[in-house]
Amino acid sequence: MDLQTVQRLSRGQQTKIVLLVMDGLGGLPREAGGLTELETAATPHLDHLAAQGICGLHQPIATGITPGSGPAHLGIFGYDPLTYEVGRGVLAAMGIGFDLQQQDVAARGNFCTIDAEGRVTDRRAGRISSAKGEELCTLLQQIQLPNVEVFVEPVKEHRFTLVLRGQNLSGEVTDTDPQQTGVVPVIAEPRIPTAQHTAQLVQSFVEQAQDLLAEQHPANMVLLRGLAQRPDWPTMEDTFAIRAGAIAAYPMYLGLAKLVGMQPLPTGEPIQDAFTTLAEHWNDFDFFYVHIKPIDSVGEDGDFDGKVKLIEEVDTHIPRLLELKPDVIVVTGDHSTPAIMKAHSWHPVPTLLWGTLCRPDTVEHFGERSCVHGGLGPRLPAVELLPLALAHAARLKKFGA
Repeated sequence: MDLQTVQRLSRGQQTKIVLLVMDGLGGLPREAGGLTELETAATPHLDHLAAQGICGLHQPIATGITPGSGPAHLGIFGYDPLTYEVGRGVLAAMGIGFDLQQQDVAARGNFCTIDAEGRVTDRRAGRISSAKGEELCTLLQQIQLPNVEVFVEPVKEHRFTLVLRGQNLSGEVTDTDPQQTGVVPVIAEPRIPTAQHTAQLVQSFVEQAQDLLAEQHPANMVLLRGLAQRPDWPTMEDTFAIRAGAIAAYPMYLGLAKLVGMQPLPTGEPIQDAFTTLAEHWNDFDFFYVHIKPIDSVGEDGDFDGKVKLIEEVDTHIPRLLELKPDVIVVTGDHSTPAIMKAHSWHPVPTLLWGTLCRPDTVEHFGERSCVHGGLGPRLPAVELLPLALAHAARLKKFGA
């Protein structure tokens, strides 16, 4: 269902929806015949929601496609990620409150470690502290490029945002991040002829950064990805008739939320803080996006047991959510991040939808094996999740006479 159709059917109601996104939720068993991280976790409260609601697995993009965080989130926000594409740099810049203008080009940056031969040995430079990241950003702010303003802003730990501001710039430039170790960073190349000048500027920035960081360790190089310019998209309020608030500790996700018109509600890093922020703003919005990042981070680190513990921690806060008396709760992830892969994967993501108007299925446990048999099906397109939530919250009118 396209956004125009949903817009025609959407109506304001005094109902509230909570979308709880446990980043990287889906997983795999660490040994043959074993359980996934979610299946291993003790989740009595999520199991209770699953038993009362309807479950399934959602497919972020398409069969066999491994999604990035940006497109994966756009899908569960109701925006087809194959139509609404945006580079990670725009999300990072908007997430930290940078005044990104239409002609700017933004990139997400990582400080990384390279060896004597220039090969990447650690894409995250040992996850340096945020204080060290700020220090290195200050160092890089002395880089100069012809006829272009250069902004280097810290984000968190090893991550930073690069913004180029000038005339005739293009976001159609390839990443320099090879997204693997043991190889040298990639040369920035134009995807279209008119991006040649921007690609040269980006590569010049990278080379100057390498010189400036040569004596730093472990952060002695930079990697850039997601170069893009800010798009102009319809907002969630205009499209779905909802006032939406976004609760996230990590800037990139707030940037993504702002891009679709949500009001950012920054929160602390501890998981409990997200639920505290939710309660504090409960009367201010119709729709809440609550993002839990650490689950994805430990998955990317290959920490199976750590991922299990974080899922269990989220479960302990579900009673706090229910005390607020939402009309609809959706619990899912943006994508799967199996600890055994240490990366995002293409596997469909466990999903539950709970509400007073649910038609319950036979699922009693929130896990991959159970959800594959649920009423939402084994491959529900992610873009259908929000319309389903709106319908269960009585926010969609009848179609036709």
